[in-house]
Amino acid sequence: MRPWILPLLFVLCGSFVAVGLVLSGSPGTAAGLLPAFLALAGVNSPLIFPRSVGAAEARRRSAADGRPVVYWRPGCKYCIRLGRSAHRLHWVDIWRDPAGAAAVRAANDGNETVPTVVVAGRPRTNPDVEWVREQLSRSM
Repeated sequence: MRPWILPLLFVLCGSFVAVGLVLSGSPGTAAGLLPAFLALAGVNSPLIFPRSVGAAEARRRSAADGRPVVYWRPGCKYCIRLGRSAHRLHWVDIWRDPAGAAAVRAANDGNETVPTVVVAGRPRTNPDVEWVREQLSRSM
């Protein structure tokens, strides 16, 4: 599935619901629901994360600079927790990169559990944000 389809569906559905509510005489409810749909679209959007690279490129970059590789997918609420450090990580969208999905399955007993963070070749599933920040400070 294309990563932009789900956010687009949230925006369209939210817009249709809001217009329907306004036409039926409930503008207050529409004003409350539309931002909720837009927030869902934002959380599921690949635009809130830095640009993803392929798994091979992420491993190459990580070997060069020591920064962690984060395997993620759009809509992952746990991945969002890493947001403040996002620009300093190497991101791999497992929905767009089959090699990335395979790496995550290999690290998680066949499951595509994200975020899976790899530091120095060792994977860690759903790590604490502070642990990730510590790994970043070590790579600088």
